[in-house]
Amino acid sequence: MSEVATRYPGLARVVFSEEEIAERVRELAREINAYYPEGDALLVIGLLKGAFAFVSDLVRAMSRPRLEVDFLVAALYGEGTDSGGEVRLLYDPGTPLAGRHVLLVEDVVDSGKTLDRIGDELRRRGPLSLEVCALLHKHVAPTLRFEPRWVGFDAPADWLVGYGLDLGERYRHLPFIGALASGDERGF
Repeated sequence: MSEVATRYPGLARVVFSEEEIAERVRELAREINAYYPEGDALLVIGLLKGAFAFVSDLVRAMSRPRLEVDFLVAALYGEGTDSGGEVRLLYDPGTPLAGRHVLLVEDVVDSGKTLDRIGDELRRRGPLSLEVCALLHKHVAPTLRFEPRWVGFDAPADWLVGYGLDLGERYRHLPFIGALASGDERGF
């Protein structure tokens, strides 16, 4: 039995370590800084709850003088690992988007339903530009209208938890990203 499985029942293995995540977040921050003109303001919108740790680390690694952060909450998954199918917008940012550079920060792209729904809604608000940065991309969405410009890691199809990602609100606090053990999709 692995150390992670012993310490965190229900987890099979570490997929991305705390150190790997920290290094990749710094790289993404440099890439994003280089992409946008230096004097232009950038509005970063994080998808809660899964992207909270990623957004926090990402914006602190950026060196932009004009940076704003806001959040939105959308729900697709409930207690288990089965998709609820319908994306619900639970909290909508009040920050105006028209004429602004907007960076949507997502935790994981899997079915693409959440990203497409949110992307459509944000695009309707007339931003100057709308780009996506995803920590993880599973490359399993049959169609994806909002392909991320920046991706932290290509991810396996496993149910992943930690570094903000959860299973029924559990595991978000882990500093690494781990895969659930087979059969533990209900949690503990």
